[in-house]
Amino acid sequence: MEELASGYGLIEGPVWEAGEQALYFSDVVNGGVHRLGPDGGVTTMVPHRRGVGGIALHAERGLVVGGRTVAYKSLTDDRSAVLLDSAAIPGATGFNDLTTDAVGRIYVGSLAFKVFGGEPPRPGHLHVMDLDGRTRAVADGVMLTNGLGFSPDGTRLYHCDSRSDVVRVYDVHADGSVGAWRPFAGVKEIPDGLAVAEDGSVWVALARGGAVLVLSAEGGEVRRLPVPLPMVTSVCFGGDDLRDLYVVTGSRGGPRENCGTVYRTRVEVPGLPVAPCRVQVGSAR
Repeated sequence: MEELASGYGLIEGPVWEAGEQALYFSDVVNGGVHRLGPDGGVTTMVPHRRGVGGIALHAERGLVVGGRTVAYKSLTDDRSAVLLDSAAIPGATGFNDLTTDAVGRIYVGSLAFKVFGGEPPRPGHLHVMDLDGRTRAVADGVMLTNGLGFSPDGTRLYHCDSRSDVVRVYDVHADGSVGAWRPFAGVKEIPDGLAVAEDGSVWVALARGGAVLVLSAEGGEVRRLPVPLPMVTSVCFGGDDLRDLYVVTGSRGGPRENCGTVYRTRVEVPGLPVAPCRVQVGSAR
């Protein structure tokens, strides 16, 4: 794997912007959302913000970022807006990974404990934010929400629960709600972020496996891509043909050791493009 950027704490949330040929990613523990440009330079786009476990592009030329809130941050000016506050959800401490469906809704998992605070884990929920900003919980019992991604036809949603060693799958209904979850794959090496390829395969970062696990559309293991660092936190597809796999990591010894790295490798199957968020920003400020 080709090393593109290093020296970060716990990298998460990689998302590819095709028009700019750029990768956005966060540093959960040190703060900040950063942009890796086509020239290899890294620019900080959202300074200081910690706990960003998920990022999506917004159709209004901005980013949607997780953390204590789900927030919109413009890429062209100083506008920002809170789309969802954890204070509005009983028991929630924040939000981790997120994704969008083809319509532009946000699917985001809430946390019910401080992951790095030594608190006993408590289950959170999966939420859907409709285009008008209204939010509904559609699944519960998620001990540590992580990677989210849709099947090529949009009828299935994959969802990693890192503390339960399972990748969930839900059937998706036309209104954006989901059916009861069922196990898609058991993963003992801590399933973290994920991305879905054009052929329906599901690519899962292994936070204690030093690899990216490739699962077939039926949930069987296809192969593993070894990664130089053991804490593999997330993946996304990029490049002109979506056959560049970007892999991000935490550290060797713990999340506060600053050797989190962005890697890139070529793969044989293109990834699926992820639609931009179209949730109304409202009175952005």
